[in-house]
Formats: sequence, structure tokens, C-alpha cells
Amino acid sequence: MDMNKAFFLRKEDRDPKWHVIDATGQVVGRLATEIANRLRGKDKASFTPHTDGGDYVVVLNCENVVFTGNKWSDKIYKRYSGWKSGLKERTALQVMEKDPTRILQEAVKGMLPKTTLGRQSMLKLKLYVGNEHPHFAQVNTK
Repeated sequence: MDMNKAFFLRKEDRDPKWHVIDATGQVVGRLATEIANRLRGKDKASFTPHTDGGDYVVVLNCENVVFTGNKWSDKIYKRYSGWKSGLKERTALQVMEKDPTRILQEAVKGMLPKTTLGRQSMLKLKLYVGNEHPHFAQVNTK
């Protein structure tokens, strides 16, 4: 390899793979870090920060994730509608009861860059409650 040439991953050269992760019993933060790295492509030798070289990630059993400590009651998820007194606050346990996938979605979203590339990477994340997912054709191709 010529050390005087820079490598940039081109859109035509990217070859995204599909990864299936079972979230049963895994800690939210550690799992979100692994997912974010795969979505961005940081686990590959061809990582380029300004291009999308990441893979697709399918996460199953999102309802079985684990928090350490007292985060089920202490961690607060906030949403603001933009209106006066429009701040909604929920604990992690309340969010889990309403939408179990939102906990992992928020954790991964916080670890991705707040740019167009980060929003594009979030589209490659597929979260599901239970063992069923509709991506068998993509995952099973080798």
C-alpha cells in the first residue's frame, strides 16, 4: 500500500452487511455503543468519518434490556412539544411499558453524530420486540 495516498470510501465501493443482535440481558449503554459503531462502520478497516460505510443492524427482544443501578426509576426521558408547559417527562420504566424500542433508539441516537450522516445511519437501525423480524431475506444472503 502506498503511504502517500489517502483512502476514502466511495459510495460505489461500500458493501453493507446485516447484523442480528439479541438484546436479552444486555446493558443498554454497552449495547448501544456496539450498535452505534456498527451503524457508522467504525468496526471496519475502511472507516471514513465523512461517508456512510456502516452496516444494517436488527435488534431483537428490545423489551429484555437491562439497566444498571436504579436507572429504571431515576432515569428521565424528556420530550418538548415546543409549546408553553409542553415538557413531558417519563421514567425509564414508563417508557418501557409504552414503547420498549424507544429506550435503545434514544441511546443509539445520542451516540451518533448530530448531522445528516447520523440521521441516515439511524434509518439502518431496525428495532423489534420479540424474536420475529421481517428481514430474513437480507440477513440470510451470503
